[in-house]
Amino acid sequence: MTSPLLEAVALACERDLRLLFEQLELRLAGGDMVQISGPNGSGKTSLLRLLAGLMQPTAGAVRLNGKPLHEQRSELARNLIWIGHAAGIKDVLTAEENLSWLSALHHPASRDAIWQALAMVGLKGFEDVPCHTLSAGQQRRVALARLYLPGAPLWILDEPFTALDKQGVAQLEEHLAQHCEKGGLVVLTTHHTLARMPAGYRELDLGRWSL
Repeated sequence: MTSPLLEAVALACERDLRLLFEQLELRLAGGDMVQISGPNGSGKTSLLRLLAGLMQPTAGAVRLNGKPLHEQRSELARNLIWIGHAAGIKDVLTAEENLSWLSALHHPASRDAIWQALAMVGLKGFEDVPCHTLSAGQQRRVALARLYLPGAPLWILDEPFTALDKQGVAQLEEHLAQHCEKGGLVVLTTHHTLARMPAGYRELDLGRWSL
């Protein structure tokens, strides 16, 4: 069996004195795509934040390449792209400046690579435009352009299809599937029904607390 890139062991999460889930087990390897589903309040975003190292579990552990996440922050930064429900970009910066700043967190990208990534998400000609002048959909595309930069194999995405038009949704679906088919790993939440899924696709329903 392939060694897991990301692993959750007996994971539990409590928020506002309410237990969202416990004894949750995950073993995720390159090529996997896991869609986290469940009713509102079941802990979907909390689970993503735990896997991304942005929260500490109530019990259990998250491991990256077999080692506890909290012991290897620099390794996590090199391996992870996290995109939350909000675009997570700075309004006062241009599209290029945002990508330059964000990519510096893991794999610094050249200006040519950043411009190419922006072109891939339909933002050619908007490289030097301050992001506060962009529409919500364009701001989302700036954030998603990080997925077109070389580097991190692990993508954790909270509702990545938000504010995208039909063409943008189809393009992102294809890109996520291709990332997995090349050995990458995607963990995401979405209310969108995926039309393009890689062979390693599976669903984790937090309403049942098990794969």
